[in-house]
Amino acid sequence: MVLKFCANLSLMFTEKTDNLLERYQLASQAGFKAVECTFPYQYAVEDVVKAKSAANVDQILINAYPGDTELGELGLAIMSGRQNEFRESLDKSIEYATALNCNKIHIMAGKKFAGIVDTAMDDVYRDNLEYAARTFQERGLVGLIEPISDAVIPNYFMNSFSKAFQLVREINSDSLKLQLDIFHLQLLEGNLTNRIKELLPYTAHIQIAQAPHRDSPDSEGEVNYRYILKLLEDLGYDGYIGLEYKPTKASSDSIGWIREWGYSM
Repeated sequence: MVLKFCANLSLMFTEKTDNLLERYQLASQAGFKAVECTFPYQYAVEDVVKAKSAANVDQILINAYPGDTELGELGLAIMSGRQNEFRESLDKSIEYATALNCNKIHIMAGKKFAGIVDTAMDDVYRDNLEYAARTFQERGLVGLIEPISDAVIPNYFMNSFSKAFQLVREINSDSLKLQLDIFHLQLLEGNLTNRIKELLPYTAHIQIAQAPHRDSPDSEGEVNYRYILKLLEDLGYDGYIGLEYKPTKASSDSIGWIREWGYSM
């Protein structure tokens, strides 16, 4: 099985430009045939499509509309009393994904209130995920949920791979899968080999970065990515692997390991 890599435009090539649209071309010039990004919503959908088309790359993943990021919102899926707003945010996300010919949308859960236990959040979250799965099923899309470490986003609600795994199995829809970021799996749990084997059948997208500093996979750190990538090959993973890392040098200089390790973009 030949592994495929896509550039994360929200973290890579930022040393060249603050403009997300310009990074499409930079990724293409670096050799990437596919990209992912978090939030394209500050740009008109037609402008994002134009940038993607001009760069001749595939869009593999976007994040769902997150709410008001200036207020610190990173998802609406757990918010009691905001279900209608959540559904409207999905409509906006679907508009962008469809225009970009992108079939994977990461549904961000949102942040808990520090020091406050809101037991309704679990029920609201599940109901919203079930609604999203039904909606995406009708449109041939796949919704993803990603556990994120508190070290990266404090108070983020979905911070447990066991909980995400349970939800995906219980909702049991081809349109709701895991987004497996091995960087977060290492920070939250470790035990990578066994957990990857368990989680992979329920996974539709993978991301990688070195732990603990989120640098390129070949940099010094806790994870042996030569081994991890070989494991994914052996397990038959055929989706894309998103390079969601923060390069400590020019992004185009941080990807030499791909060919050095025997892969291509």
